[in-house]
Amino acid sequence: MTEMDDVDRLIIGALERDGRTGYTELAEIVGLTPGGVRKRVMRLIEDEVLKVVGITDPLKLGFEAMAMLALTVEGDPYEIADKLSAIPQVVYVVIGAGPFDVLVEVLAEDTRHLSTVINAEVRAVPGVRSLTTFSYHDIHTHRFTWGEQQVASAAPTEDA
Repeated sequence: MTEMDDVDRLIIGALERDGRTGYTELAEIVGLTPGGVRKRVMRLIEDEVLKVVGITDPLKLGFEAMAMLALTVEGDPYEIADKLSAIPQVVYVVIGAGPFDVLVEVLAEDTRHLSTVINAEVRAVPGVRSLTTFSYHDIHTHRFTWGEQQVASAAPTEDA
């Protein structure tokens, strides 16, 4: 795990809120020079703690069918997860510790395409024993602010 201090956490929190925040503005937030902030951001990127990307809304991009698939598998769940990750419509794969071994999120153009992906591709992966489909029609909450929890403890208080 990468060593991080409160300044790193504040930088991460600011970039989670707006990945376009410039080094000058970040420097004002954390009390460093823009060059000092740039050096920290580059280290966080190199250490694979931080990746600055554009987040899209799949519904607005034309993906009208979405589902979370809960799988039970035979064999190594990590190997099966690797195979599932190779399916282009699979956008999220996690290893579970409960009644399901692997959870897979699938985005498709429409319900027919979703059905094809599930039945012709996901079920065809060796080791997939059973599959439960949870289709959904809207994304209510989609957060990318995991660092916010740590930032709250790093932010200066009025008493400080």
